[in-house]
Amino acid sequence: MECEGISRSFRNYVDNKSTDTIVKTKRTEILEKKKAIDDVIKAASAHKDPLSAFPAFRFYSRHGMSMYLESGRGDKLSAPVKKYIQNLLKVNMERHYGSQWPLEEKVKRREMAAPEARYIFVYEVPNGSPCETSKTSDGKRTITNCLVDRGTMVGFAHFRFVREEGIPVLYVYELQLEARVRGMGLGKFLMQLLENIAQKSDMGAVMLTVQKSNFGAINFYTSVLSFYP
Repeated sequence: MECEGISRSFRNYVDNKSTDTIVKTKRTEILEKKKAIDDVIKAASAHKDPLSAFPAFRFYSRHGMSMYLESGRGDKLSAPVKKYIQNLLKVNMERHYGSQWPLEEKVKRREMAAPEARYIFVYEVPNGSPCETSKTSDGKRTITNCLVDRGTMVGFAHFRFVREEGIPVLYVYELQLEARVRGMGLGKFLMQLLENIAQKSDMGAVMLTVQKSNFGAINFYTSVLSFYP
């Protein structure tokens, strides 16, 4: 009986050790995967100017208006830029949140200036600024170089590099444009730029959240850009 007992005890010990090894291996794999994702996110966030890899996206011209795009960070925002962001968010988003807007506005103000927040700012280039233009493959004319006299800001994109559902993603927190520059393809242009930045930074996806009441935005992302729920 003792031998039988020892034998069972040994088998149990071996099984337990094997199980423990498997658990440790899986835990190690999970931690290694998490570290790899965190390293990718850290590297992406370290880029001072993600626009530098895409010079063709530095400028945009349609319908007689010329735009200049510039990168930014949440912890480097000037007071006037913060004020502009707050005002544009209020104009564009208050009606979608209704009575919840005062609370949501506070949340957005905190998010706005977070160190991990990244921005693409859009400025209107005043008429008369000397610019060189070229044609793209689809025949559209685009600005490729300007002696920029940066004008007024007309919109921005706020994004971050984060981990979602086990993969590194570029998460679009905000894409906000003034009413006067909508309908000229600028929103699509910005999203194409963000997708390029995501791919260049080894992100697994581009993600965003849209208010259910914002039917225009839902149609834009799903029908125009082919995003899916």
